[in-house]
Amino acid sequence: MGSVGDPGLSRRRRVGLTVRGRCLLAGGAAMAVSAIVLDERDLVRIGLFVILLPLLALASALRAKRTLQVSRSLSPGRVPAGDTTTAGLQIAGGSLLGSLRIADTVSDGAGPSDRHPPRFTVHRLGRRGARVTYPLTPQVRGAYRVGPLRGRATDPLGLAEFSRDLLDADRLLVLPHVVPLTGRPVVTSTATGRAADGGSRQGSGRPDVLIRPYRQGDEMRRVHWRSSARRDELMVRLDERPDPTGVTVLVDRRDAAHRGHGATSSLEYAVSLAASVCVHLLERRESVDLITEDGAVLAPAGTAGTEDQIARHLDALAVLRPSAGGEIGGPGSGAADGSGPAEAGVLAVLGAMSPDAVAGLVAAHPRGGHAVLLDVEGWAARESAARESAARGSAAREPGRGSGRAPRSAVEDSAARLRRAGWDASVVTAGTPVQLAWAAVCGTAPLAGAPA
Repeated sequence: MGSVGDPGLSRRRRVGLTVRGRCLLAGGAAMAVSAIVLDERDLVRIGLFVILLPLLALASALRAKRTLQVSRSLSPGRVPAGDTTTAGLQIAGGSLLGSLRIADTVSDGAGPSDRHPPRFTVHRLGRRGARVTYPLTPQVRGAYRVGPLRGRATDPLGLAEFSRDLLDADRLLVLPHVVPLTGRPVVTSTATGRAADGGSRQGSGRPDVLIRPYRQGDEMRRVHWRSSARRDELMVRLDERPDPTGVTVLVDRRDAAHRGHGATSSLEYAVSLAASVCVHLLERRESVDLITEDGAVLAPAGTAGTEDQIARHLDALAVLRPSAGGEIGGPGSGAADGSGPAEAGVLAVLGAMSPDAVAGLVAAHPRGGHAVLLDVEGWAARESAARESAARGSAAREPGRGSGRAPRSAVEDSAARLRRAGWDASVVTAGTPVQLAWAAVCGTAPLAGAPA
């Protein structure tokens, strides 16, 4: 939140008389000169009064400019793509103003209008000030600038005015779209027991029991009654031992590997899938590392609270930008024979993969994982069909899964190469819901390209 008292906010200033004020000043001067020539003392007084009016209005505008205080608030300042946040402008001071015209600069991707910025006129600003609000509904994730705020004010008689930049820009963070998921991926074992109270502890004569609080949908036969009685709440016994290595979510951000633009691009689908997976696993108290295709760490697994970790992962994905690089891989994660340090199970969300890219991925993660391969040509076909339909002036036909796509030999070949290297691989086509792509990762629903 900023205010007019902040440094560097008043780069654009202008104070002066309006056309009405200049005309009145010129008319008063002419009247006074004529009255002096004609020796009309009463007319001289009237002329001086007419001259004094715009000068007093100018002084009033100067004072109001110094006392005017404006602040902006974004509620909330972090919003998922497609949701609405409210921008509020609180205006105080400047009680001598007649009207204040303000215009806030908002990016087309976040503003209420694609062509016109939010504009308001505040009449008769009183001592209590005024508050105006307007909605922002960004459709694409990212960090947006809201501002600067420009204002133009006049005195009550409209004789003088001033214009200036009232506020600098604020930052609105738009998070990727998150889809609720269920189930546990095949690429990793649960780490719930490691983070939950009452987890396993090795000791003489003590069994290795893993428990966590009861959740809706858990089977009653898994209730651990002894721990439930001790904690005074239902506790559920876990069937699996925790895997301390957790899971690594890899997002392919290469610009050349994706197709489409805006919210319907394959890159945005990949980011939405990765965000949904991270939130789901973190809510299950898994250890989740978030990396890019070149091995750069976007959000490491940490010991902070679940909400803090979710916010960190979503913030990193919100500002993720396409990479111009064509390489994929990054630092190696261990020897192929398993002699290296333990590696987290890898879930890779990938765009178009060349044979070299497949080799780089396998070399970087020799222990394998699950690859979600996006059939990006389907996204290109959808965008092309939408443009053609818009050019004809008719509604675009919504292609179903696999409709209007180029042959999938390239993506099938990449999936086959990964499977021969020990990876699990599933192919996701344009229009596939995120939940169905996740079900293939969990092994509960096969997708196109999955082995029979």
